[in-house]
Amino acid sequence: MVNKIVYIPIGRKTFDLKAAEEQREQSSKLLRELADTLIEPNEIITSTEDVMDFLNTEDLNDISYVVYQHATFADAAAVEELIQVVKAPIIVWSVREPSVGGRLRLNSLTGGNATSHHLKAAKHPYVFVFGNAGELRVKEILSNYLNGVQEEKERNVKTINTLIEVNTKQKSEVEKVIKDLQNIKIGVFGDHPPGFFFSGTNEEKLGEQLGVSVKFFDLNEAFEKCVELPKEKWIGAIERAEKQVIGLNRSDETVERFAQFTTYVKEQIDQEELTGTAVRCYPEFFNKLGAAACSTLSQFTEDGIVSACESDIHGAISMSILQQLSGGSAPYLGDMVHVNEESNSVVFWHCGAGAYSLANPKTGARPGVHPNRKLGFTMEFGLKPGKVTIFRVSYTPEGYRMLIMSGEALDTPQRFNGTSVEVELGTNVTDTLYDLMDEGFEPHYALVYADITDELIELGKQLNIETVVYNSRSEEVLS
Repeated sequence: MVNKIVYIPIGRKTFDLKAAEEQREQSSKLLRELADTLIEPNEIITSTEDVMDFLNTEDLNDISYVVYQHATFADAAAVEELIQVVKAPIIVWSVREPSVGGRLRLNSLTGGNATSHHLKAAKHPYVFVFGNAGELRVKEILSNYLNGVQEEKERNVKTINTLIEVNTKQKSEVEKVIKDLQNIKIGVFGDHPPGFFFSGTNEEKLGEQLGVSVKFFDLNEAFEKCVELPKEKWIGAIERAEKQVIGLNRSDETVERFAQFTTYVKEQIDQEELTGTAVRCYPEFFNKLGAAACSTLSQFTEDGIVSACESDIHGAISMSILQQLSGGSAPYLGDMVHVNEESNSVVFWHCGAGAYSLANPKTGARPGVHPNRKLGFTMEFGLKPGKVTIFRVSYTPEGYRMLIMSGEALDTPQRFNGTSVEVELGTNVTDTLYDLMDEGFEPHYALVYADITDELIELGKQLNIETVVYNSRSEEVLS
């Protein structure tokens, strides 16, 4: 069997391309050992246009696999163009973070997650690999794929929405949530960024299946109008933030921009009776408003108006459901960015959005700047320890499904700049990671400090939605 492989190392200039280039060089060396013919660029490709230019110069006939490696995070725009011209199966490869602590330098795992989700939705054949080129296990997996050897792997997904019985109180709470879904109205400020396909929705199906509605707003108009507000209107937003954000500098221009935008959006929330928001946070926030959106989302979520970044509509809905079933606790929304096999844990992270009260009490909520764009103001803290439930209302062309995981948020130092939490999972972390990618779940995961797995399972049952569960309880039920 002749292996003709196309290797595409994809990345973004806002991440650490020097560290990413080291991964590309090691990966290229390994693939040259494994492939009979390797077609590759001589550097990381950083745009969709450059991906297509590279492909247009190569012979794409008789390709065995495309190895699509996230040298850093990249959205799914390039892979969408790729699958229009290449029908070969794709190996989606995410590498590890080069360091823990400080800046999240690559965010490769989130990129692989977004790509896997998009390929699943597009029904394009793919497999997922996690780890660095120097790892023996990675070499074995790649060698097996390239030689046509498919591993027999037990599916770790536990679909148990018909196996759990909840008590009367829990059932009543779920019934109330289902009723309240009819009143959920998400304000979407700006379309999702290009390539963030998972952030969008099908409004008709959303209304039919869940009863949720959305209202779209012009983000540029919000920018223009918010800066025209008189100081006496927006100063209250700063005074509110100062109550929980330690060391906030009210004279900082980005803090003023936070207050102006927050005040303007709050007026729209009140006028339109919105229950949550989904906001396009880049690049316009940095380029046009000169500030980060993170702090606005943090303050709204703290005050009971769940808010998701990157215009993630289903992320906001997931947060809303967690908020309701947990009795009003503030939820969190983050990418899964790091895997620690030794502690059977993963790290959920985002640039700087997180409700103030989620901060580890050892440090409290502190102001920061966006780790890549270096503009404020953002949240800077590790989340508190405790029992958590992880959840996602997931959507594919086949319809809706729900993802449920459980774990324990660990009392560890802040893992990455921004907001982050390390969670020990209730199932084997490696198996769960590969299952999540194989199943094509979205890269944003909602999390709340409560044990509400049973209630979420009952919710899926009553809504007649496939409910996929990963936790130790599910294994007990099925044994």
